[in-house]
Amino acid sequence: MPPCRSRCYYTTFYRKVNTNFRKFFSCFPGNFWYPKAEEGSAIEYANMYPGVFLSRPNRFIAHVEIQGQTEVVHVKNTGRCRELLIPGVRVYCQRSQNPARKTKYDLIAVEKGSRLINMDSQAPNLAVGQWLKSGGLGPVEQLRAETVHGESRFDFSFVKDGRQCFLEVKGVTLENEGICAFPDAPTQRGAKHLRGLAQAAKEGFGAYVLFVIQMQDVLCLRPNDATDPDFGKALREAAAAGVEILAMDCAVTEGTMVLRQSVPVEL
Repeated sequence: MPPCRSRCYYTTFYRKVNTNFRKFFSCFPGNFWYPKAEEGSAIEYANMYPGVFLSRPNRFIAHVEIQGQTEVVHVKNTGRCRELLIPGVRVYCQRSQNPARKTKYDLIAVEKGSRLINMDSQAPNLAVGQWLKSGGLGPVEQLRAETVHGESRFDFSFVKDGRQCFLEVKGVTLENEGICAFPDAPTQRGAKHLRGLAQAAKEGFGAYVLFVIQMQDVLCLRPNDATDPDFGKALREAAAAGVEILAMDCAVTEGTMVLRQSVPVEL
């Protein structure tokens, strides 16, 4: 009989297996389950199918009618998205090439009136990574993802003009009459990131937060004080401490997303 293993042992083991599995399949075109992002180009999704949203039993799955069949679809955004996922709206899903998956599709984008909104929570970081590589903030060196400083883990770190910098990315899907807001649900983690950036700025580091608005042709971005006043407070404190608050919209199609232009931020 094999020796008894702790829950921690198995958690660590399966995380390692999953990481190696992803690395192996990332060698193939289209990266199978993940959107493809080449330097300076749009994020591209292969194997896309239109569908009609039916329901969302929980944060992780939705029921979508695709090609006349009701499919259980993985939702690549754990936010509430209540104003987007309304029964009857048109959505766009990516079919997985992994036959072992329980869900055959990922929900990527949704139509909201005349707007097409990308809902993939992985897309903003991919887009910003390519944007930084292609000189979006000017020349940078030593670009790294997932960097720890103090008590925070930031999405990116880099050296710009000889100065160590940190950048945090926030994806935005909440919009009303052209005005976008973040967050769509209370986020203690988001406020913690902002306070970590403020502390880094006080220590002399470069500090940025970039809100990636996953749609185009919007008027401005505002903190969603009605939903999360603490995040709004932390954002204003970060700006006062020297953190650069940036926002950009995206050109979105059924199968692509790319950063487009700056959007005003109203604090």
